[in-house]
Amino acid sequence: MSIFIEELQKSDAENLLEFELRNRVFFEETVPTRGDEYYIPEIFNKRLDALLDEQLQGISRFYLIKDKEHRIVGRINVVDYDENLKSCHLGYRIGEEHTGKGMASKALALLVESHLDPKIEIIQAKTTTNNIASQKVLEKNGFEKVVTTGEPFAFNGQKVNFINYTWTKE
Repeated sequence: MSIFIEELQKSDAENLLEFELRNRVFFEETVPTRGDEYYIPEIFNKRLDALLDEQLQGISRFYLIKDKEHRIVGRINVVDYDENLKSCHLGYRIGEEHTGKGMASKALALLVESHLDPKIEIIQAKTTTNNIASQKVLEKNGFEKVVTTGEPFAFNGQKVNFINYTWTKE
């Protein structure tokens, strides 16, 4: 499936909320819940405005992953830009009906090749020990496992740890 990424805009609000609602249960299987409040349109729009403000300030970049019909299939974000360290942190999510199709890997490749601030030399990411799919996406795109951190914690009935990954510009 052909995909592209484009920067988040205010005009995406309605479609993005619908995407998040449609995938809420699926996302909450692998990441902590955002809470019921997140999905209330007024609150969702306030949070979206805050993200757009961060984007304007150059602190973060938020992208939507879209298919050729311009439907949202996922999100990919680079946050916490650090000019001194020339680094940022990565996060992404793919909607349930689009998993297992290589979209996260392709979106991450597109981000690094075409959308990443050229000053960035290091991208940090983390996932949990039970999220094998995310580990594969990161490793396929040149991220190296750095360390498994902290004490195991309970998440959805499993004991998991975080695994930290780093990508370094060649």
